[in-house]
Amino acid sequence: MNALPFLSHWAPAVRASLAAALIALSPHRGVCQTQQPALPLPLQAYVRDIHYDRMGAAAPSVRYTPGQQGSIHVTVSWDLTDSVKQDDWQITIDPAFTPTFHWAPHLTPTDSNIIAQHVFRTPAMIVQSDRRQLILVPDLDILGQPGNTSNPYSGWYMDMNARTHRLTLGLSRSYIKEHVLYYRKGGASYPPGRRTVGFYLFTSDDTAQLFDPWKKPLSFCWDRWGRSLFLQGEPLPARNIPLCVSQTYQWAFGSWKNSVWQAPPLGDKKVGAPAFIVNVTQSPNWKGDVDEREMRSIWNQAWFSSLRSASGLYRYAREKKDSTLLDYARQTKELALAFPQKDGFFYAVIATPMETVTKNGKQLHRSTGWDNYYFGNSNRNPITNDVKRSPFHILDMSYTAWLMLDWYQELEKDNRLLQYAKRYADALLLIQRADGFFPAWLDLDTKKPLTWLDSSPETSMSVTFLLKLYELTGNGKYKTAALKAMQAVIDHIIFQGRWEDFETYWSCSRYGSDTLVGKKVARNDMYKQNTLSMYWTAQALYASFKTTRDTQYLRYGRRVLDEMLMYQASWQPPYMYVNVLGGFGVMNADGEWNDSRQSLFAELILQYGKELDSPEYIQRGLAALKASFVMMYSPDNPRSKQQWEKKWDFFGKEDYGFMMENYGHEGATGKEGIGIGEFTIYDWGNGAASEAYLRITAHFGKQWMTDHLK
Repeated sequence: MNALPFLSHWAPAVRASLAAALIALSPHRGVCQTQQPALPLPLQAYVRDIHYDRMGAAAPSVRYTPGQQGSIHVTVSWDLTDSVKQDDWQITIDPAFTPTFHWAPHLTPTDSNIIAQHVFRTPAMIVQSDRRQLILVPDLDILGQPGNTSNPYSGWYMDMNARTHRLTLGLSRSYIKEHVLYYRKGGASYPPGRRTVGFYLFTSDDTAQLFDPWKKPLSFCWDRWGRSLFLQGEPLPARNIPLCVSQTYQWAFGSWKNSVWQAPPLGDKKVGAPAFIVNVTQSPNWKGDVDEREMRSIWNQAWFSSLRSASGLYRYAREKKDSTLLDYARQTKELALAFPQKDGFFYAVIATPMETVTKNGKQLHRSTGWDNYYFGNSNRNPITNDVKRSPFHILDMSYTAWLMLDWYQELEKDNRLLQYAKRYADALLLIQRADGFFPAWLDLDTKKPLTWLDSSPETSMSVTFLLKLYELTGNGKYKTAALKAMQAVIDHIIFQGRWEDFETYWSCSRYGSDTLVGKKVARNDMYKQNTLSMYWTAQALYASFKTTRDTQYLRYGRRVLDEMLMYQASWQPPYMYVNVLGGFGVMNADGEWNDSRQSLFAELILQYGKELDSPEYIQRGLAALKASFVMMYSPDNPRSKQQWEKKWDFFGKEDYGFMMENYGHEGATGKEGIGIGEFTIYDWGNGAASEAYLRITAHFGKQWMTDHLK
């Protein structure tokens, strides 16, 4: 039989047994029609039972064949002679061992929850003990076939119940609650004809795979689906990236300048930066009244960083010899330096008061202007929604101070940047906890730590900052504090999967903010997790390795990076109506694709790729960089452009460069523009993507980029 050559993955005795099982199930001998066929021998030490539901009255035909990378491929088929109405259909898999580790890409806190196919980016479920590992990966070739994803009455789903250690692959309709959890919904139906579901099972007792549970599904999914798409030029032709960068700056400082560029009146120096957020009602082509989505403001924090975007603008202006754009970049640097410090700590936001006006019977939100500006901090926190009263956030300050050092090292030897960062670092060292962690938030008045996330992976950003400061100053106290903090994260975060940070609970996805902080979702044996803190930790471990040359940091870093990469799209689902290969999701309780964090992540993935000589990481990093531009409204993104115009039919050439931060934010997409947003955050969208491309090109070289980008 054609599959037998693939049995070379297995030991000789196992090959013989599996071959016999496969021949027994092959179509040449009559496909097995029983509901529960015998398990192939290689699975029996790992799987106690696999149960296959009937589809209506029809028992499934089940076939096991050898798959890639030592997997066993399972297909389940029915030939339906009539339509079947069935709310839920399941395959359930029970391990033959007791797992102590569970992982799935999305939370299912109750028996009513499912992991809908909408969040199948690099889909897998993993259970393992200290000796055995079992991984399920849905067959995306089958999922992508017409009649599966296109069926409006049903969709694929996964579920992992850690209480029973059961893995489920099923078919059901779904609906969304919270932001974003999926629930089963009745009403699924299946037309006459042949229907197939498939999946791959991986087993291992290898210590390296047990240490890094995500390495196998990542390499499998990229080999099976991602690499060929990348080599075909997905998700965006490389030649289009410089065009998108140019459109970004033409949009921000040209056609949309009146709405984007902000110039607070601070002292004698000219300062300014693009607005935190603008929306479609501020388009030159909008005929209605302007309604500002959020307060008019400028941010320097771990998400929305005007200083980060300005460094990209600086590189672009210097290359193009554009003195006007260079002046804009320097004005943003001056603004960052103008944020007042209190005992070394400093604010992250400058904002204007807002007011509500009524026009034509409609309430509109408007800024009162910069004359009454105030400083504050990010209101994505557990204490208050008031920016003016929001506490100092260590993460935001460490990120901004790190960017100051980066500017000082690579763009301008402005000693004010170094001194500003040193004042902050000296204050930071005074509040380091005995266990090595840095607290998350400080009271505005007392500068005393608050209680939330006092031992979280947000600490990792401070590690990276302090190691950079050690590199520039040679002062060993910064290195000592950084490595102590790094060890705390290794000991208390990485192997627990405790990826909790400000965005995990206090942004748009607030599920669990009142009950789950510091606690696992019991049914899944997982914390609510966010990719940002995975990134900061993988970055800090890489910096620790580069500083010390201790390869253990690199080993831990790769493990963390791989967990983060499980949120990266390794294929192109037909139910996504923009290109998504290489783009990232946010967390295990949210629905975004192509989120702007991919522009932040791209260089780190490439750094690991070069250090470890990994073609997969290099391709994934470049795919992430390309995906950073996919959501831009541009003639160079024809598929996305079509979706934008379905949602906002007034868009025109003046809007080229407008870019939403992600796609499918509410957990759903559709052909008619469902999943397309309404705003641009320059510092978490087009400005951030452009900065990433310019920074990576500067660090890796134009020739390297030409050689590796497709």
